[in-house]
Amino acid sequence: MAHKIRVQRAAFDQGDELTKFSARNASSGAICSFTGQMRDFNGPDKKSSETITTMELEYYPGMAERELAELVAQAQQRWGIDDVCIIHRFGNLTPTEAIVFVATASAHRAEAFAACEFLMDWLKTKAPFWKKETGPSGTTWVAAQSSDEDRAKRWENN
Repeated sequence: MAHKIRVQRAAFDQGDELTKFSARNASSGAICSFTGQMRDFNGPDKKSSETITTMELEYYPGMAERELAELVAQAQQRWGIDDVCIIHRFGNLTPTEAIVFVATASAHRAEAFAACEFLMDWLKTKAPFWKKETGPSGTTWVAAQSSDEDRAKRWENN
């Protein structure tokens, strides 16, 4: 299985990334992708949350890439996917900027969807990335979300 993992400061164009991924997986029956972008608020919804103006993402170099490669290997074992692409940014970001891109290719859509969702759920909880958000009240480190942990746990027995 081919795969590409990049952790980078530079912005990326998710449309271009998906086009390149699709071209190199032209014989796969299904391609699924997810792009996470920075919101301009923290919390459950925009109405009840504080505005966020910037976010700084830090990561553990070397360890992050190894953890992402391990997640890809686990996805391959579970679903036999053809290919994966993961791009994760670090550094200072502003609202609407893409943070993460995950694409999976497989023979069938169920495997592509499941692998993409699994990779995002586990990436959120297992990869060594940390977020610091800045808004009108100042700057705060973002704590792990129990909802992310709950989503990741559903894959433990699957």
